[in-house]
Formats: sequence, C-alpha cells, structure tokens
Amino acid sequence: MKSFASDRERHKYYNSLTEEQKYEAFCDMLFESESTVFLGGAGVSTESGIPDFRSRNGLYRKRPKGFLRYKPEYLLSSECLQRKPELFFDYYRKNLDARSAKPNGAHLALAQMEKSGRLTGVITQNIDGLHQKAGSRNVQEIHGTIRKNHCVSCRAEYDENFIFDSRDPVPVCPVCGRTVRPDVTLYGEFLPQPAYTNAIDMIGRADTLIIGGTSLEVGSAAQLAHMFHGRHMVIINKGKTKMEGAADLVFRDSISRVLEKIL
Repeated sequence: MKSFASDRERHKYYNSLTEEQKYEAFCDMLFESESTVFLGGAGVSTESGIPDFRSRNGLYRKRPKGFLRYKPEYLLSSECLQRKPELFFDYYRKNLDARSAKPNGAHLALAQMEKSGRLTGVITQNIDGLHQKAGSRNVQEIHGTIRKNHCVSCRAEYDENFIFDSRDPVPVCPVCGRTVRPDVTLYGEFLPQPAYTNAIDMIGRADTLIIGGTSLEVGSAAQLAHMFHGRHMVIINKGKTKMEGAADLVFRDSISRVLEKIL
C-alpha cells in the first residue's frame, strides 16, 4: 500500500484515481487491514424491498390513511406506545413487518467477507434482521430488532411473529397479561447498551471502516463514524453522505454492486 507524508497528500491521491483504480485500492485496503468493520443504514436493505426513512419514497414521506394526524416519529415513539398503544401497534404492524424480505447482494457479500476473514463484523441501524438471515454472525443492531419481543412487566421473551400475528390490538403476555413490545429502539429511548458498547469497541479496534447505505444524519451512526481513528474510511452510498471529506474512497453506487466487485 502506498505511504503518504500527510492526510492531505493521501486524500489528493485517492481523489485522483479512476473508477477502476478505486476498486484496486479498495481491495488493497482490505488485504492489508487487520480489522475491517462495516457501518450500515437503511440503504443496505432497500434492494430487499424495505423502504428507507427519509428519502423521497421513504417511510417518513408516506402519510397512510388512518395516520394523517401524526408524524411518523411520534408513531414510532415511546410516548405513542405508552399513551396510544393501539395506534402504535397498528402503525408498527402495517409498516415494519419485514419477515418476508430476503437478503440482497449487499447482505450476502458482507456475510461472505466475514466468513473469509476479511470483515470483523457489521454495525447496523437496521432492525430487519437481514444480515443474520444472510449468514453474518457478528452483527451489532444499535437500533434494536423486530426479531425479538418482550413483556414490559415480567420480561418474558417472544419471537418476531408474536406481535405481527397477534389478533389483539395491543399484544399481551400470556404469562402476566401485560403489554408485549418489540425490542426496537423507539424515539425517546436510549440505545441498547450491549450492542452500542460492542459497536464502540469494534470501531476502536478497526483500521478500515466501510460506511454504507447511510447519510449519517442519525446521531448514533454519526457518533460512531466520528469515533473512527483507523487508517482508511470507505463510503458507499447513492446519495451524499456526511464525512465524505474524511473518506479515502467514495463510491456513489449500490452497496451490492461495489462489494460484489471486490469479493
């Protein structure tokens, strides 16, 4: 790998590369890296038919009938769950059921990279569980997951089908009769500490960070990206992403297309 006298010289060199040379440089980075981590957002799952949140066709731009009075951020908040649980679960069931979605090329490529030892693990903002379905083992879900649910009182655990298949407007625990909620981080709640702590540790140990499918507008992902002080940062996103000025390589393309070229 080419050495540089300064960050400015390094960025100037990578910005001068042709598209083909960028892929070659990406492969070299992965080959020399002792720990590569992928930090991903909603854009990783859009090719699986799961809408992102803030784009033109995103979930937050839709105003489905029956929910026009409320902002999506409220409908997916802890306040809504507590004060209007029937409204919360109606919106949740109709908009966040990703059980039928299949992993796309990006998920499969990342799983293959981990299996071959080229990737330490995945940090994801997504709650759909598609990384695990693709075969990834070290996945830190910093916004929780739809794959698990629990009782708010006795903490009994239930699988992903429990809430979506329940005929009760508000799903209740068969053990104690209290509300069963998803293990998803809602607006107004803290991030799941084990996952976020593990993510911080992974970022701290990484010498290469791949950021994909996220604009880094959400604070949790942006904070993790700013914690990275390794050698190389690579960004893969169709739209503009914050921190592109700090990245060595930027690919404005689909994640699956880019990753499949370097496998």
